[in-house]
Amino acid sequence: MGHRYLFFIFVLFILIHCTSCATLFSGNSSPVTVHSEPSKASITITDRKGKVVYSGKTPTTLRLKSGAGFFTKASYKVKFELEGFEERIIPVHTTINGWYFGNILIGGVIGLLIIDPATGAMWKIKNDFVDEKLAPKANNATSLRIMDIKSIPTDWKNQLVPVN
Repeated sequence: MGHRYLFFIFVLFILIHCTSCATLFSGNSSPVTVHSEPSKASITITDRKGKVVYSGKTPTTLRLKSGAGFFTKASYKVKFELEGFEERIIPVHTTINGWYFGNILIGGVIGLLIIDPATGAMWKIKNDFVDEKLAPKANNATSLRIMDIKSIPTDWKNQLVPVN
């Protein structure tokens, strides 16, 4: 009975000290929801190297990896395009994952220095909901506007010319 008890303690000690908290509890990717007003905008998501990782239409939900290499956090850019509206590019950042510090408390040196940094689980997506209101394109064509004299700003009135 004593040997089994010691073996159980040894296995438990190894499991606790060799785990990686962030990898176990949160994984290395996160769901990100992308929405636009108006909807049905084309979106292109690129990673830090400019590689396209997703192309589609809003609204959508997809999983983005939080790491980009050993001890390197991921970053993305979401480009919104819709005919008649200004193009918008919104950054998606990552931040340190709180579960990563669980390795310090539990004593998981392997998780702290190898597993979580290698899998990218030491990072998490900071903005998991990207909601963008697209602005209509400005019309640069010269146009004629007819206004009532009462609705004209006072500083414009000195520039008025009577028409016969």
